[in-house]
Amino acid sequence: QVQLVESGGGLVQAGGSLRLSCAASGRSFSTNPMGWFRQAPGKEREFVAVIAWTGITYYANFAKGRFTISRDNAKNTVYLQMNDLKPEDTAVYYCTSTKVGVPIKTDEYDYWGQGTQVTVSS
Repeated sequence: QVQLVESGGGLVQAGGSLRLSCAASGRSFSTNPMGWFRQAPGKEREFVAVIAWTGITYYANFAKGRFTISRDNAKNTVYLQMNDLKPEDTAVYYCTSTKVGVPIKTDEYDYWGQGTQVTVSS
């Protein structure tokens, strides 16, 4: 059974940092693009970042310069380092995988984790 399990969320003050992790199990994702999305209350799920198996990355504009996505294929894990967090970054963050490319739409991804809550206080 394929599973993506996020961890590392929590409560942080504005300007602080968090590192999210996503551990995949059930099969290897070393050749799959892996992404992060987020969903704030009352809003649609939105793209944050994606990393191809080659290491190529792509970020949403709000994430550029503050967030860094990385992966450790040996551990079947993808990370999201978030710095200079703002209250508007408060959301549930989801890890996801896809088959090819660096897509930014939710319907282009197949496996999803359950999410981890990130709350940024002002």
